[in-house]
Parts: sequence; structure tokens; C-alpha cells
Amino acid sequence: MGRDVPSIRVTHQDRRAYREKVRRCLDVLARMLLESRFDTEPLQVGVEMEVNLVDGAGMPAMTSTAVLAAIADPSWASELGLFNLEINVPPRPLSGEVFGALEDDVRSTLAHASSRALAIGTRLVMIGILPTLRQDDVTGDAMSANPRYRLLNEQMIAARGEDIRICIDGPEPLLTHVDTIMPEAACTSVQFHLQVSPEAFGSYWNAAQAVAGIQVALAANSPFLFGRELWPETRIPLFEQVTDTRPEELQQQGVRPRVWFGERWIGSVFDLFEENLRYFPALLPLREDEDPAAALDSGEAPRLAELTLHNGTVYRWNRPVYAVEDGRPHLRVENRVLPAGPTVADVAANAAFYYGLVRSLAEAERPVWTRMSFKAAADNLVAGSRHGIGAQVYWPGDGTAPVTEVALRRLLPLAWEGLARWGVKTDDADRLLGIIEQRCLTGRTGATWQTQTVHRLERKLSRAESLRRMTEGYIERMASNEPVHAWSAL
Repeated sequence: MGRDVPSIRVTHQDRRAYREKVRRCLDVLARMLLESRFDTEPLQVGVEMEVNLVDGAGMPAMTSTAVLAAIADPSWASELGLFNLEINVPPRPLSGEVFGALEDDVRSTLAHASSRALAIGTRLVMIGILPTLRQDDVTGDAMSANPRYRLLNEQMIAARGEDIRICIDGPEPLLTHVDTIMPEAACTSVQFHLQVSPEAFGSYWNAAQAVAGIQVALAANSPFLFGRELWPETRIPLFEQVTDTRPEELQQQGVRPRVWFGERWIGSVFDLFEENLRYFPALLPLREDEDPAAALDSGEAPRLAELTLHNGTVYRWNRPVYAVEDGRPHLRVENRVLPAGPTVADVAANAAFYYGLVRSLAEAERPVWTRMSFKAAADNLVAGSRHGIGAQVYWPGDGTAPVTEVALRRLLPLAWEGLARWGVKTDDADRLLGIIEQRCLTGRTGATWQTQTVHRLERKLSRAESLRRMTEGYIERMASNEPVHAWSAL
């Protein structure tokens, strides 16, 4: 959803023509898969990460436009909210010192951006949900000016036909209604991209689905929303509910939600793009002039603009990506389940764990998805979000067990083996997977540090002041780049 769109009025004719154009793009994609038209080497990884903007007191700062101008770096972009920005880290081959280099690049880029932002009274925070965010901060007035956000908001609210209901249980349950999609801006995440061949895509997507709940449990960093303590990874249910275009009646009928884990293991990337067309009406029915079949016939790589734009409005937790770089098309799995932060070291550790694990699982002689129901994987995502590092998850051979035991006994060795297959430097693999191991042994994630700190501060302070001071302590420790499992108490 990074593409700019014009300010337009959508007609019924636009929708009909757009659907037909997506169908034509899908036919061309099928041809390309059959004719092996895709770039497969070198295998590369890329990272996107969203950050929050806060003022000197740790409160949301609606300064993205000014901060973006001050940074003056094309790798930074606006996001839905005026208190968000996104950084796009250039792709690189997955081998050697990739994670050390990735960590260094992100740290230096953030340091540069932070110094520029500080000059206008703003600080950057890597966190799943900003703890000091209030419901009054996520009204339509806080929406970025880019027309694509306004159009997307209009189309999603019109499709739902009523206010959006946010209902999340937990220690301090939340029930509220909103008339814009702006609470989505509270969800700040990190996305890991992995370029794969068409032949391997199904295996890597299935592997990513199988481990999604475990990823979330071990990296939870979003326990507070609008002043309430909810789930360790509240970002998951919040995003699902705020972008739900179905009124209650359609939900009861089983119509698929736009934030979707899926319903089955796949055999091909085509399965996912075909589901997009079959199940989801267009939100941004914008057409371009390209004739995809003619482009392919002439030897060019078609952009498939309508197919990719529609794909960008179906919010799968593991999303297929079709892209063209330097005239060559390629496919990527985009892993979207994790929150930002708490430190760059933690993000790098999460990346190493994910990339190593999916390599081992995708290439296993007996794939995990042949030994595990799709429902079990979906249930793991709910368990990991609701209970964080204290979750019980299902894993083949272990049944239902504590997520920390599954990670320590089964998954960390597989992740190490996968990184070795990628050719990742052993020292980096040991260091980064050691961070995941220590989270399991200490039981400390960003979510547990936040909640424990707030509970301690609340013995003397109000909830609002406790959240603010905790956020200040979080920012200080984030800047140190010491992994969260080793953070000191506030």
C-alpha cells in the first residue's frame, strides 16, 4: 500500500472495469508462471519498519510531514497517521554478514533521522503500539494528507456501512466505536521480505504461516491501547478489527475478512492471487494504461498494476508480493506479523530467527504443513497474540506445549541450521539466535517489560503518568540497543 493514488470519485463502472482488468492480470500471471518468466537469483531479503513520533514528553507528535522534510531521505515515507513514518531498508543477498550489515544500516539510518527529527522537537520510537496514544489522537484530523489514505478510508467505511467496532478482551477490556480507520495507525510493525522462486513459493509461504504464532509470542511488544492493558500483542486484533469492511451480518455469514490469516495450505502463489479476486471486492479500483498481455508478448515484464494494488488491500499476515526490478519480475513472501522494536538488535534477532526457520521448514523432507492442520497454525497466532511469551502452542511431535519449550527444543536448532544453509556468518547466527534464546529463558519481551514497569509505577502514580514515564524509559533503553531481555527495571 505504498503507492500514491490520485484524488478521485469511484463509480460503479470503475469497479466493473477494474475487476475485469485484475482478471486479465491474473491470466498473465498464470502464463508467466507456466513459462518460468521470473528472476530467481540472487535470493534477497528486505525490511520495512514503521516508527512512532513523540514529543519531548513522550506523547504522540503529529509532525510526520515536517520530520519527513527534515530527514530528506527517499528510504523514509509517510504512513497513515501524522504520528507515523516508515523506513524501507534496501534489499541485499541473504548470506554472509547480512544481519550484521542490516543491523548497522538500520541503526545508522535511525540515528540520522533521529537527529533531524530532534531539531524540530520530535523523537522516534520503535514499538508495536505507542503506550501514550489516546483515542482522541486517532481521529480523522490525524490522518496523513496523501489522497490514498483518504480514499481508502472512504471506501472501507462505505463498504462497512456503519461505525467500526473495536472489542478486545484482556485484563482491562476495551469496547469502543470509531468512524474512521485511523486506529489502524496505532499498529506499527516490521515486515520481512524474502525473494523466492515460483517453484518454492508455496513451501515458504506455508512455512511462514506455520511459525507466525510463535513469532508473535516471542516478540510481543504491544500490551497497551488507549490507556488499557489488553493482549501482549494487541496490534493483531486491533488491525483485524479496524480494517474489517464487513458489517455484523456478513461476519455471521462467514464472509472473509480483509485482514486474513487464510484458510488452507497452498501449492502455488497463484492460489493467493486468485483468492484475492474471488473473495474481495476492490477498495481502490484504479486502472493504468498497460495491457499486461501485450507487454508480455513484446518481451517486457508487465507491471500487473491492478493485481498488485488489489493485493495491497488484502491484509494477509503473510502476503505474496509480485514486483519488477530492473526489468525482471520476481516473487516475495512478505512476513507482516511482528511489531516494531524494542531495539534494532531485537529486530535483527527476529529476522534471523524467521529467515533461518522458514529455510529449514520449507526444505524439510517431511514438511510441517503435512503434520499440522491449518487451523492449528491459525489458533497459534491467536494464542501468541493473547498470551505472548506465556502462550501454549501446538507443534508436531510436542502437541500443545509452552511456546518457550517449543522454541528452545525444536525451533532454535532448526533456525540455526537454516541460517547455515543460507551461508550466514556463524558468529552473527549465534549472537542473534542467542537473543531469542535469552527471551525464552528470562520470559522477558517488550510486552512483559512494559506491563511490569507500569504496574510498578502505578503504586505511586496515575495510569496516564505511569504510561508516560514507562515510555520515556523505553525510549532511553531502545537507544542503547541492548536487547530487551537484558533491560533494567525502571
